[in-house]
Amino acid sequence: MALPSRPSLPFVDLQAQRRRLGGRIEAAIAAVLSHGQFIMGPEVEQLERALAEYVGVAHAITCASGTDALLLVLKARGIGPGDAVFVPGFTFAASAEAVVLVGATPVFVDVEPASCNLDPASLQGALAAVERAGALRPRAVIAVDLFGRPADYQALRPVARAHGLFVLQDAAQSFGARWCGAPAGAQGDAAATSFYPAKPLGAYGDGGAVLTDDEPLAEEVRLLRLHGERRQAARYEHVRVGLNSRLDTLQAAILLAKLGSLEEEIERRAALARRYDEALGDLVLRPGAQPGARSAWAQYTIRVSERDRLAAELRRRGIPTAVYYPRPLHRQPAYRHFPAAPQGLPVAEALARTVLSLPIHPDLADSDQARIIAAIRDLVAKKA
Repeated sequence: MALPSRPSLPFVDLQAQRRRLGGRIEAAIAAVLSHGQFIMGPEVEQLERALAEYVGVAHAITCASGTDALLLVLKARGIGPGDAVFVPGFTFAASAEAVVLVGATPVFVDVEPASCNLDPASLQGALAAVERAGALRPRAVIAVDLFGRPADYQALRPVARAHGLFVLQDAAQSFGARWCGAPAGAQGDAAATSFYPAKPLGAYGDGGAVLTDDEPLAEEVRLLRLHGERRQAARYEHVRVGLNSRLDTLQAAILLAKLGSLEEEIERRAALARRYDEALGDLVLRPGAQPGARSAWAQYTIRVSERDRLAAELRRRGIPTAVYYPRPLHRQPAYRHFPAAPQGLPVAEALARTVLSLPIHPDLADSDQARIIAAIRDLVAKKA
């Protein structure tokens, strides 16, 4: 029997967020249109001060994307050919892409099954293998806070210190999260975050930021994002080969208008996550709580056998899902020739076959979440 037709739900509802903010976005855009400083206008500096204060770091340097934020930090650190940068194999391609773009070599390590974040034991094995081979210099590790949940920095930092590794926190999905009482973005030597529209703090286009307490690093990043031009000197004096990676003033204004609601939105995401946990915990593997941390819940990701069948059936019922990510990086055509941890990445490969992300955004209605839960319980129970 055919199911009754029901309207499709959005995976992320930015229009509902815009309505809820009650004209703040339009007012912010109108102010920029009025003063006309579309590149590096006053809202950019205001946003950088606000971001630094929110995270509790000395410096926030905005840029054109989260990918550029990673790239700028690596360039500022002088990481390049002959250097090894350790990257989790289960993450978005940008984490490894930035390493390759500076000429360094990504070394892929496995992730933990519970958190989906970088596994310190796999990192230890990969470090030992690189040091034995002697062809690459271990320089940095990129710890990705996947799905909004901070990585285990208490376990990662001692490994990094013992081997002289720079810790770059990829907080693209975790802005708004907390780790041991501190906001996400303050756990590494530097952090990179993204303001892609679907992120917990999203712009209406691309954008990113570097967060750090390291003043020389911050100054180098500021230099590199503006074509390597030293702004205190005469115009057009380029002292580094840099990038064009400025955040547009319009995007900065939009982010400023949204930042004040972020804490409330993170709390709403957490409430939705708890409801998913309680309703689905007996049927599927789900993220679970992390002691001493608060996730930003950029995604709510379950693990389920026959994932593709479940996603197709949910789509027929008007319920969107997403797969982050269907193939680990060390199996991607562009990256499969780079080295990986000697014991392989079995957890990353298993996750790629089973993960499925459900709608979770601050404007998801309780009734719509109940619809999602009921559909999953029906479909999974039928299969069982």
